[in-house]
Amino acid sequence: MNALEKLRQIVSDIREPADPMRVVDDWALAGRLLRGMPVGRSRAEAICGERDIEALDEMVAWIEGLAARQDAPEDVSEEVMASALKAFRKRLKVGRLADESKLGGRYTSGGKKSGRDAIIPPGEFGPEVWKALERAGKLRHTGQGFYCER
Repeated sequence: MNALEKLRQIVSDIREPADPMRVVDDWALAGRLLRGMPVGRSRAEAICGERDIEALDEMVAWIEGLAARQDAPEDVSEEVMASALKAFRKRLKVGRLADESKLGGRYTSGGKKSGRDAIIPPGEFGPEVWKALERAGKLRHTGQGFYCER
């Protein structure tokens, strides 16, 4: 469950509390979760301080709409995707070679295989290209901006 889903659950728990003693904790958790969201901090603190459930519901709906617009697929041409995948594979290959050719304390290479399988993709292509390659099944997002081949 991501933070946005948790916020939506908190709104429903505050509206219809199963345990009235838990509502105070739910408001505190909502305030902490809103700190990590793309909203005005002072507005979020005011909503949680006043315990305004309608304003909280509107803010969560606005954040959900913002997330939906960001996740909307963009059209990326096949040529750009092919070029980006080629650059990704080259960057991965160079990284692996650099990892395998490190010198040890005895001035010889270690001869070990590289364990590198995910990299941060090249910056000359935007994030929409990497998301398109992920949707196409060519790459897999492993978290924190890293991608690996499928």
